[in-house]
Amino acid sequence: MQEFIGSHMIYTYENGWEYEMYIKNEDTIDYRIHSGMVGGRWVKDQKVDLVKLTEGVYKVSWTEPTGTDVSLNFMPNDKRMHGIIFFPKWVHEHPEITVCYQNDHIDLMHESREKYETYPKHVVPEFADITYHHQAGVNNDKIVAEAPYPGMTNDIRAGKLQ
Repeated sequence: MQEFIGSHMIYTYENGWEYEMYIKNEDTIDYRIHSGMVGGRWVKDQKVDLVKLTEGVYKVSWTEPTGTDVSLNFMPNDKRMHGIIFFPKWVHEHPEITVCYQNDHIDLMHESREKYETYPKHVVPEFADITYHHQAGVNNDKIVAEAPYPGMTNDIRAGKLQ
């Protein structure tokens, strides 16, 4: 699993949503959402369950303060990923509340989770192509250090950002 820890990846779901993830260490990720329902959202130090399923296949799973549950299977050698996101009803109906740097708005996420309906969940199962994969090392706080902006993923792929 050590070969996967430190991975910095950009992936595009078949529905067109583009996400970025940095596997910061054995139980923490940082990520940015570049497009899709909650495009513009970014998070640092999200605690996750990270396991190696078999050679070259890794599962990253977590529950966000929003109540959103996520489980992603990465196959970096094949440049593929399959994810399933379980958005609470409130996130699906009010995604703009979550489009922020979540770390500065944890209380708002908890308040919204209590204020709005959670069920039924909006389930998004999708395959994705990994369009960028770089080994960035462990606990590198420079990888996801600013809000996503239009064209950022192209800048990352071009080597203009770490």
